[in-house]
Amino acid sequence: MSTPLTPEEALIFAMVTTAAIDRRITEDELKRIETIVKDLPPFHAYDAGWFQREAQACGRLLAGPSGVDRVLDLIRTALPTHLAETAYVLAAEVAATDLKVKVEEVQFLDMLAERLQLDRLVCAALTRAAKARHQPVA
Repeated sequence: MSTPLTPEEALIFAMVTTAAIDRRITEDELKRIETIVKDLPPFHAYDAGWFQREAQACGRLLAGPSGVDRVLDLIRTALPTHLAETAYVLAAEVAATDLKVKVEEVQFLDMLAERLQLDRLVCAALTRAAKARHQPVA
């Protein structure tokens, strides 16, 4: 992909990469991403097929050489500073969806935080908040 991402596309790439980093996107992760895209204001201007196209574009990049690094570079370049924490918390939300945050997801979140130059304490708080939203009652 040689064209830069829009900020909205960068947010999608952060979520899709989190879900795909262990080479398996679960149904729960996919549903969570779709709900986020449907409900959050940054995505209101887009049609339903847009998410699927962006997810496929992200997947093609991830499958190529240095895929994760390329995706991280695209995300960093596309996001204005005020959306860096948004990208991180959305990625953390996807990781927390199935209550089993995998090692690969933690590593990707760390790489995302580093690439976006986010404070570690802020990231810890965002990650904990994402996990708290997915805790079952019993």
